[in-house]
Amino acid sequence: MARFHRLRVAAVDRLTDDSVALTLAVPPHLREEYRYVPGQHLALRRTADGQEIRRTYSICSPAPDGEAPSTLRVGVRLVDGGAFSTYALKEIDLDDELEVMTPAGRFTLPPAPGRYAAIVGGSGITPVLSIVSTLLAREPKARFCLIRSDRTTASTMFLEEVADLKDRYPERLQLVTVLSREEQQAGLPSGRLDQERLAGLLPALLPVERVDGWFLCGPYGLVEGAERALRGLGVARSRIHEEIFHVDAGTAPVPTTPAPAHSTVTARLDGRGGTWPVQAGESLLDTVLRNRSDAPYACKGGVCGTCRAFLVSGEVRMDRNFALESEETEAGYVLACQSHPVTETVELDFDR
Repeated sequence: MARFHRLRVAAVDRLTDDSVALTLAVPPHLREEYRYVPGQHLALRRTADGQEIRRTYSICSPAPDGEAPSTLRVGVRLVDGGAFSTYALKEIDLDDELEVMTPAGRFTLPPAPGRYAAIVGGSGITPVLSIVSTLLAREPKARFCLIRSDRTTASTMFLEEVADLKDRYPERLQLVTVLSREEQQAGLPSGRLDQERLAGLLPALLPVERVDGWFLCGPYGLVEGAERALRGLGVARSRIHEEIFHVDAGTAPVPTTPAPAHSTVTARLDGRGGTWPVQAGESLLDTVLRNRSDAPYACKGGVCGTCRAFLVSGEVRMDRNFALESEETEAGYVLACQSHPVTETVELDFDR
């Protein structure tokens, strides 16, 4: 089960005017709990004005080979009005302690031979940086094509880190940069990486049909357009992996299935179960949280996947899902934060 621990801030590195990298020191007795697969994220928690705030940030550092990590590094970009990102950029300092959940997420690539590619936008580089650096260091028979989109050079996160990787692995890392608001002296013309542009660009860059795994990360519009472009080029959905960083509030569908007048949820969590009534309009996660404060969650927006649970029985309606792969939903997994009961009884298992 995911758990929070207090970790000391070992470094605060300014990346751009609106982003920082936080390095967290992991004490020896907690290192096994913070062992991670490249691409996973951490949830950070704080309380402000009596309200608990949780946000997820991807680990950007390469995963240690064999040993559990002694440090963790995450990238944080300022979001307009963001309660946690504003705090991270303006207040967090060296030797502060932060409440940090153990790693979670399935947007991952354990090192393996093959050809891989990523299309990222903005802060979407963060998990992919961990994926690429770990893969190329551990697997000499792996190749990676990184296509990244940013507004300007000055706004590009981890610019030096990616350049260092390109210098270290010039034959195995293909790097393509597109700036939407700035012309480059060399390379591709400026502009957005939309579906139409990607459909023409990708076959010119690499053999699309020979890529073993595609990793799409960033704002919803970029990821959606990239997926459509890849599907149009004949890429199987099973080879496309996605992680959304920003989703507009208006993307949730209007409910069409009526909720029962009275319903209950039975949930198993960390080996213990319970049954509770679902209040009108609340998600199943909120029902469980009223009775079990240790229920796992981070974003409550259907994006991070921390609240994934197995639907043992009953039926639910998910408002939206930007975290679970189709194989997971077909296997019976749901996002508790987005799920509402359709039947009078629903049973969830958070331990599977």
